[in-house]
Amino acid sequence: MPAKTKHELLHATVSEYRKLQEILERFPAMLRLEKDGDGISARDIVGHRAHWIELFLGWYRDGQQGRDVFFPAEGYKWNQLKRYNSDLRRKQAGLSWQDAGSLLAGNHAELLAFIESLSDEQLYGAPMMGANNDWTPGRWAEAAGPSHYRSAGKYLRQRIRAYDAAQPEGISGA
Repeated sequence: MPAKTKHELLHATVSEYRKLQEILERFPAMLRLEKDGDGISARDIVGHRAHWIELFLGWYRDGQQGRDVFFPAEGYKWNQLKRYNSDLRRKQAGLSWQDAGSLLAGNHAELLAFIESLSDEQLYGAPMMGANNDWTPGRWAEAAGPSHYRSAGKYLRQRIRAYDAAQPEGISGA
């Protein structure tokens, strides 16, 4: 159920980030850069989550300043997310595991500061300016933060389970 207040949003953001951090800390080193069947690595997932926080904060700023807001990004439409994410992976290809983690940590801190800076009314009182839909800034923040953290955690846990299942008995990556 989506958050409806600043307090709920902060709680979800902190809680889901903490859970994701626990997974990242125990994620097997040999899997961090290994691509799955879709050509995506755990590092790619971490970098992607960090980037989408940046996108959201940019959308919010642009809307507040009356500038055009490009969803998801200039030159892309929502039905082109697969291509956008593929392009993002290419742009982030040089990131190390540590760099991706640092980027996520920094952007998470920015997201928390953003949420803290707004009132319940500013977060949930009206649709986000420039978004051209009914989603409030709080709902967009939840999609960029806690929801993305949850989906990243699910993906990473699946990778760990698949790795563990493929290991000889008694050897575990976690």
